[in-house]
Amino acid sequence: MQVGNARYLKPGDLPDEIAVFPLTGALLLPAGQLPLNIFEPRYLAMFDAALTGNRLIGMVQPAHGEHEDKTHAPELAAVGCLGRITSYAETGDGRYIVSLTGVCRFRLLEERSHGQPFRSFRIAPFISDLSAENEEDAVDRGALLTAFKAYLDANKLEADWESVERASNLTLVNSLAMMSPFGPAEKQALLEAPDLKTRAETLIAITEIVLARVFGDSDTVLQ
Repeated sequence: MQVGNARYLKPGDLPDEIAVFPLTGALLLPAGQLPLNIFEPRYLAMFDAALTGNRLIGMVQPAHGEHEDKTHAPELAAVGCLGRITSYAETGDGRYIVSLTGVCRFRLLEERSHGQPFRSFRIAPFISDLSAENEEDAVDRGALLTAFKAYLDANKLEADWESVERASNLTLVNSLAMMSPFGPAEKQALLEAPDLKTRAETLIAITEIVLARVFGDSDTVLQ
């Protein structure tokens, strides 16, 4: 996995511990890009630490859609995704505008305390994500594009189809999953799908459910 200027090929290329950014509804997947507007002091400190270190941050959702504040540290979902800071800018008013590029998923183990304002955990990375390109041939690209087009048509939206056609199956599946306007539970299900094929199938199934809920018959919309 090439991410920015770094290559992540084996377990030794990944950290055993990571600072985590809990954010409800945010989904980062391997090779995907997630823009973030950072303004809370504790997360500014987190990104400062990452920029002087390995440039890695762990994105994870609170387990029950809760919001973390200074007095409440919510339970976190068991699985998140490592992201490398590949773009960074200061705004002049105390904020950072950053972009994270997904490296691989991880499972949270135990929380570590270092006296920092942000939370850190020991993690178990999903090493198989570093070679997910090997899973691309198993994706039913036609079914995925049919569901995507049906969703766009139902909501009167447009897409850059030239870019879609050029995208690899890995990029297509993970980008569509990240862009999807689904809720936190659906986003977590997409994140935790065991492989790229299952993630594509999960995305299609969720899309069909949404279309059926809104239009009453997803089969008609998907034709």
